[in-house]
Formats: sequence, C-alpha cells, structure tokens
Amino acid sequence: MADEISTLMNNSKDKVVLLRLRNTRTIQGILKDFDIHMNLTLEDTEDVTEEKHEKLGKILLRGDNILAVSLPEEES
Repeated sequence: MADEISTLMNNSKDKVVLLRLRNTRTIQGILKDFDIHMNLTLEDTEDVTEEKHEKLGKILLRGDNILAVSLPEEES
C-alpha cells in the first residue's frame, strides 16, 4: 500500500493537488515534494475555503494536518 501511495504522489509532482485540512480549511497548490510522513511542499498555494481565495505562496505542510488529498486525474 505504501508503494502505491508513493507512486501516486510521485506521479502528481508538479501538478495541482487539492487538500482538506483538519482545521476545516481547503487548500490547493502545486505539489513539489513529499516524504514518508506525508509532509508536503507546495508552491502557488491558495486557501480555497471561502469564495475569495487567499494566496499563501510556497508552504511546507505537516502531514498530520491533512485529512484528504485529491490528486489530479491521470492522463491516458
């Protein structure tokens, strides 16, 4: 299972991912890197919780704050 997750995340590098956080926020950004703890480095990140999106820029997000990750659809 860990290999599957790692493969999915590697295939999503440099693509926009959508994340649901424990604090009820939803953010999206370009996935640049990740580790075994699901700590993520994102660029061009935005908080998309409200109608007015707040730009966050480049962030490092601790994995234990993430509830769900929505990856881009794979191209055929």
